[in-house]
Amino acid sequence: MCGLSGEIRLDGERPDVAAVERMTDRLAARGPDGRGVWSQGAVALGHRRLKIIDLSDDGAQPMADPRARIAGVFNGCVYNYRELRDELRALGHQFFSDSDTEVVLKAYRQWGPDCVRHFHGMFAFALVELDSGRLVLGRDRLGVKPLYLTRTADRLRFASSLPALLAAGDVDTSLDPVALHQYFSWHATVTAPHTVLNGVRKLPPATVRVIEPDGTQHDHRYWQPSHTRRPEFASLGAEDWTDAVLDALRTAVRRRMVADVPVGVLLSGGLDSSLIVALLAEQGQHDLATFSVGFEAEGGEEGDEFHYSDLVARHFDTAHRQLLVASDRIPGALESAVLAMSEPMMSHDVVAFHLLSEQVAKEVKVVQSGQGADEVFAGYHWYPAMSGVPRGQAAEAYIDAYFDRSHAELARILEPGFLAGRDVSAEFVRAHMAAEGAETALDADLRLDTQVMMVDDPVKRVDNMTMDWGLEARVPFLDHELVELAAACPPELKLADGGKGILKAAGRRVLPAEVVDRPKGYFPVPAIKHMAGPVLQRVHEALTAPEAKERGVFREEYVAELLEAPNAHRTRRGANTLWQVALLEIWLQTHGIR
Repeated sequence: MCGLSGEIRLDGERPDVAAVERMTDRLAARGPDGRGVWSQGAVALGHRRLKIIDLSDDGAQPMADPRARIAGVFNGCVYNYRELRDELRALGHQFFSDSDTEVVLKAYRQWGPDCVRHFHGMFAFALVELDSGRLVLGRDRLGVKPLYLTRTADRLRFASSLPALLAAGDVDTSLDPVALHQYFSWHATVTAPHTVLNGVRKLPPATVRVIEPDGTQHDHRYWQPSHTRRPEFASLGAEDWTDAVLDALRTAVRRRMVADVPVGVLLSGGLDSSLIVALLAEQGQHDLATFSVGFEAEGGEEGDEFHYSDLVARHFDTAHRQLLVASDRIPGALESAVLAMSEPMMSHDVVAFHLLSEQVAKEVKVVQSGQGADEVFAGYHWYPAMSGVPRGQAAEAYIDAYFDRSHAELARILEPGFLAGRDVSAEFVRAHMAAEGAETALDADLRLDTQVMMVDDPVKRVDNMTMDWGLEARVPFLDHELVELAAACPPELKLADGGKGILKAAGRRVLPAEVVDRPKGYFPVPAIKHMAGPVLQRVHEALTAPEAKERGVFREEYVAELLEAPNAHRTRRGANTLWQVALLEIWLQTHGIR
């Protein structure tokens, strides 16, 4: 929930409160229920509130606690905040609200930066020690909640979105060649701390950063699950593992019902979201609000999966809503979706999530969503091939299976001034794959996808698109205890049954067989995948606009080749290359970057 912003001066001057107010106002969509700005000494904080826990004004932010000598802003939810509040009370702390934000402040007072180890949840926060002036930034283990930063010699600013930082001004908007390389190599994944702009960085997941008043800083990574077989699980058979996964998922789903407002489910009809519905029904949820989106067929490709979502809704008697989107809505929706993006996101389902969120937010403020299951439980098509790869060859096998193109192919797209001098994307993957803590090539692959690719691709899309309508999406498959369990699970159990075998085994205990055994689906948006009409016109306008030519990122002959045959050029993974190229330029233009 919510959006946060702030500034700390590093030169002894007062913070620019007006700049913090501009950032705060740019975050209004993330928090339509309240606005606050606070300043003391060298620090100013801003906050937009989405009321989900403690709906009273006692939960308003920025929150200052004179007794604890701490002030802070918080985005997200600590699902175990009630248990932590009881524990902190027993340790002598007093509370003036029923909010999880106050629990975060008191937890920091009690445990310092290690407080994050006590949190079950998704979060980003900024805390100020009122006596020392020290600033502490933190982000959850799986990076569900974002935190962007821009720094000069004089000050550091931070916010829940990149566009909010732009609203404050004084940002270096030149393009980062490393980020461009990753965007075009790794299916739009840009790894922390990079963003496409040289002047904006992002705090990595599972990281606490402490910034001293003089500007020195220290990062602490507080979570790194082992993708190895653990001794305590050595005696478990397949049925035992199924029991363990189902129990952990039950806990994850139950945790994410913590709210003082109703919680719904985004129901695609696939295994993952259907499991969430089934386990909530099992736990006694009645009249659960569920929502599905579909699109008109285009180019012979179907655009909805309503058959399966309807089946699940009927089976569990949910209060179900269908949203069928006409193709002529896509161009207008595309513009607003791009405006909501903190970073360029090329996947077609961005528009789907944005349109779905618009409708869902009219009925509920919180939903559970099935993102992350494929990365955590090996559901993608390239995972089986990794199972037979020697550990030392994991990186090259991954690059062959997942990357959109090679470094040499990228040189055909980008002008030399924007092309990194070496294959920085492959270098990142090789370093990550070679690190200790992953037993097999598949373990190394799943670790990379869970901790890097997922954070800066599907999870980022869901947060940006839902929060643009003041809708909080909670992802039980990214419960850190469930992720730790899955990381220790034998690879063969995850790969069984065509992928996600252990999850399918769990599904067969609570779901109709037709849902478990269906072909793998996704959010298709045919009007973008098969470009024509207004979408193609928008792409052409963006790539031929004066600012695009002045920027000169792409080789003109390559752009002309793409525009000549809009649907003929595909990445290795089948994505439309023209869309990938155009989306970057559309994003830059939409956000006023020249």
